[in-house]
Amino acid sequence: MTEAIEQFGALGVFLLMVPESACIPIPSEVTLLFAGFAVHAGWMSLPLAIVAATGGNLVGSLLAYGVGATGLLEGVPVAGAAIDRWGGLIDRYGRRAVLIARLLPLARTFVSLPAGTRRVPLVSFVVLTTIGCALWATGFILVGLLAGNAWTAVDGVLGRVLLGVGLVALVLTFVRAQRSA
Repeated sequence: MTEAIEQFGALGVFLLMVPESACIPIPSEVTLLFAGFAVHAGWMSLPLAIVAATGGNLVGSLLAYGVGATGLLEGVPVAGAAIDRWGGLIDRYGRRAVLIARLLPLARTFVSLPAGTRRVPLVSFVVLTTIGCALWATGFILVGLLAGNAWTAVDGVLGRVLLGVGLVALVLTFVRAQRSA
């Protein structure tokens, strides 16, 4: 993953953030921490890194929102369970559930599906997603910037740990959905 940022700079950040927000478990934390290191190294500016990350998140989120709006995943056990769970939170807390989810690991990746299913107004969805993703990106990029050269010590380990956590969460969600069915 870090090679994409080394080779393509801000475009690499953007391209890595799109699938993360389109429900493909690529850990944004690693991408953003390395983007912060890239800012530290002078490969890109801080504002450009934040804009690239936020833009990638928005594009991926719009893709997932569109899939949710089509209703294609409602019959799929794991997806249907997640959509129902987050959809219930959207029903209960309204549009602010989208913003709150953008600030939570894993939830931020999947909230677009139920937002599309529940037909959260697109303008509200875009605004709340942009705000939440910008806050998330800024926080992690700043940590990467402050960590500076220490990035090389944590790169491989952090990526594997976060990917493992994401995969375990997906398996647990699948098992829970199977038990509920």
